[in-house]
Amino acid sequence: MKQVLVLGAGGFIGSHLVTRLKSEGCWVRGVDLKYPRYSPSAADEFVIADLREPANVRDALDRPFDEVYQLAADMGGAGFVFTGAHDAEIMHNSAMINLNVADAAAKRGIRRIFYSSSACIYPRENQTDPQDPNCREDSAYPANPDSEYGWEKLFSERMFLSFARNFGLEMRIARFHNIFGPEGSWNDGREKAPAAICRKVAEARDGGEIEIWGDGEQTRSFLYIDECLDGVLRLTRSDFAGPVNIGSDEMVSINRLVDMTSEIAGKTLRRKHVPGPVGVRGRNSDNALIGRELGWAPAAPLRDGLVSTYRWIAGRVDSGEADAA
Repeated sequence: MKQVLVLGAGGFIGSHLVTRLKSEGCWVRGVDLKYPRYSPSAADEFVIADLREPANVRDALDRPFDEVYQLAADMGGAGFVFTGAHDAEIMHNSAMINLNVADAAAKRGIRRIFYSSSACIYPRENQTDPQDPNCREDSAYPANPDSEYGWEKLFSERMFLSFARNFGLEMRIARFHNIFGPEGSWNDGREKAPAAICRKVAEARDGGEIEIWGDGEQTRSFLYIDECLDGVLRLTRSDFAGPVNIGSDEMVSINRLVDMTSEIAGKTLRRKHVPGPVGVRGRNSDNALIGRELGWAPAAPLRDGLVSTYRWIAGRVDSGEADAA
């Protein structure tokens, strides 16, 4: 039986990943500061531990795991990452975790490690045109990420690849593009655009109004959690190290995302544009490299994932779960 470790198993992507690995028949240990918020973990063993502490990471990596998935990070949506108010904790916490993981894995002789980086590493100046952003993997340098979150992710990519060269780690690195789906943050200040918009639409009355940060013409692509996991597992078990984008190339404006969600809800809503953190003007996953190297790219339309996500969030709104957990 394959032995697998998931770090960050209490988070959105990590908890879904644990469930997928268990469905494959793996033995899974999950580690995080907290349990998954919305459903019990499927892990065979779940350890509550602060991975900023080196001893906790060494304890977690106590056997020759076949695969290690490093998803633990201090993160959130635009309202958390782009305000500047959390820059120091984001950089410190995530960097400490990644340094500890690399060091412990090298000393324990653990080889195959997946690291979740982010599309936030791409240069700000490559994403000023909302209709033609450049997020090709080789465009990452000269480096100029638009946030400290992006700078930390880029540093950790290079740190893990240095350990791969010097200590034989078999790194697999993916740059995620806006992963969304049920059981993700939706009302705690760390939610990303699809969840925030689903919540606002669910809370609004038909014919009402919802607030949107900026002019809404900024563009993004959003990848449903199930397809994200397909890409993660395919990359981890391949001979390709990356870094590679894992994201959809179905680019939409935030205004279009609002309209799509309103259509799913069966509501007619007005958009009120207000000041707020918006990040870069345009971002879209370039999937040419993953197509060449892995023969795979996401295929499901954005609307399909939005339907599932909206129904899940609307159910929570309808149940009166108004306060952040």
